[in-house]
Amino acid sequence: MSSEKPETCWLCDRPLGRRVQWHHVVPKAKKGRETVPVHPICHRTIHAHFTNAELARIDGARAPLVANLEVAKFLDWIADKPPDFHAPTRRPKG
Repeated sequence: MSSEKPETCWLCDRPLGRRVQWHHVVPKAKKGRETVPVHPICHRTIHAHFTNAELARIDGARAPLVANLEVAKFLDWIADKPPDFHAPTRRPKG
């Protein structure tokens, strides 16, 4: 892996800010190794809407995440926010 700072978030494609988290596209608990850079709020959104088993099943693909209705609504909402924007993450009801 390069020591250069990544430029955009894997989930929302906005520029990254001061805080960058590394998301395992296949969870470590499911033997995943590959990581991608994400905003903390985007990272929480992924895990609020997908279990580790679901993330393992989609095998690191981004398309099923952004196709999820709740994640798509989040992406529309976050699109014009600054890179270091922070807000509580809503968990799905149920």
